[in-house]
Amino acid sequence: MTAKPIVPRELANADVEEAIAYYLREASNKAALGFVDALETAYRHISRHPTSGSSRHAVELNLAGLRSWPLRRFPHLVFYVETKDCIDIWRVLHSARDIPAWMQDQRPEE
Repeated sequence: MTAKPIVPRELANADVEEAIAYYLREASNKAALGFVDALETAYRHISRHPTSGSSRHAVELNLAGLRSWPLRRFPHLVFYVETKDCIDIWRVLHSARDIPAWMQDQRPEE
């Protein structure tokens, strides 16, 4: 299977920056780097195996095609939709957040 390019939305990039800032502030450089490594690993996996993510939130939120993939060793989920040309990364959220509230108004552009 050919890997599809990962295309994070502005909100996803902001989520990642917020998480890195949190780990730098509350933990250490090592934790922040670990988060980045886990995110890169998740992105590589999703780009090669987009259908392997959970569709549980798609059902809960009534968002067809939405999938999530957990980061290894970090309590974050990558939310994405596979398109014909790429993997559209919507959000990278802490799993303890109110996911439905954070995913509001995240409908794909038609």
